[in-house]
Amino acid sequence: MGSGEFVGYCSFTKAIEHLGDRWSLLIVRELGMVGPQGFNDLAASLPGRISRSVLVDRLRRLETLGLVSRVDGHDPHPAYRLTSVGQGLMETLGSLRAWADSWLPDDPDMLERDPDVVLGWLAQRADADRAPRRPVVLEIRLHHRQDRRYWLVLQRGVEPYGCLTDPLLDADRYVYLECSMPALLALARGRCGWRDVLDDGSVVAAGDPGLLTRLVEWFGPTSKQPAST
Repeated sequence: MGSGEFVGYCSFTKAIEHLGDRWSLLIVRELGMVGPQGFNDLAASLPGRISRSVLVDRLRRLETLGLVSRVDGHDPHPAYRLTSVGQGLMETLGSLRAWADSWLPDDPDMLERDPDVVLGWLAQRADADRAPRRPVVLEIRLHHRQDRRYWLVLQRGVEPYGCLTDPLLDADRYVYLECSMPALLALARGRCGWRDVLDDGSVVAAGDPGLLTRLVEWFGPTSKQPAST
């Protein structure tokens, strides 16, 4: 191995040692995309669930590395932001996401581990301008896990959102969906349309007939680019 290759290998190894855990790059990405955030907002916005102690540890590490700094001010709960060094990682993270979208398979356990992430992807596929004027709830169950349910709320002019508890709307405002995990992830990532999965039976819908006939209209077209994470 030549000296140039050896230096590159050592630099790569250092990057992995410092940033190769589950959370560090997610924190960098969140601050880079959203901008400065307070501790509580950052904890709530990260995909998945991070404990407060782990977030404190990762922020301290990123501060030590010079990727993150705290915003000056008198607020007792200061905001965190990326430094210019941290901003330099954003293009690399974009390339990593594009590679993962193209080559990494879906994780079949993701809905059970991080249901809020999958519901967030699905919400991004919904079109609030074409949703019903009165709120509608999509109640989602998986074929192999009938004991677990997830909810997506749609209403015209309101940003769609997912729920891990029943929002308790009137019974006639529910559409009940049973689906396979691959079908749900394909819908959430924009790789197939609702008409496709309803026609092939990988998603079965029940509820008010008037709502069922419009279900397909409430979501945007499929795209070769999966929903952003």
